[in-house]
Amino acid sequence: MTVGYAEDKQNLLRRLRRVEGQVRGIQRMLEEDRYCVDVLIQLAAVRAALDKVGLALIEDHTRGCVRNALVNNQGDEAIDELMDVLAQFLK
Repeated sequence: MTVGYAEDKQNLLRRLRRVEGQVRGIQRMLEEDRYCVDVLIQLAAVRAALDKVGLALIEDHTRGCVRNALVNNQGDEAIDELMDVLAQFLK
């Protein structure tokens, strides 16, 4: 079975490694007692970066898995699943 993000896998992994580095940087900021606002700004940047990864995965899923389900007359199930994951993602 091919996953919907197969073509974007390396890009997604690169983005997640960057996020991992940002999180380590935030840990260092706390260890160094950096200014609260600076830490919060970095947290917002991490959240935005994770959102971009999530949106890319949602797009890949929609263009791949959901499209295939529609072609194979399994669209209702795929749309229900997509709506559930969007509800979780937007919390």
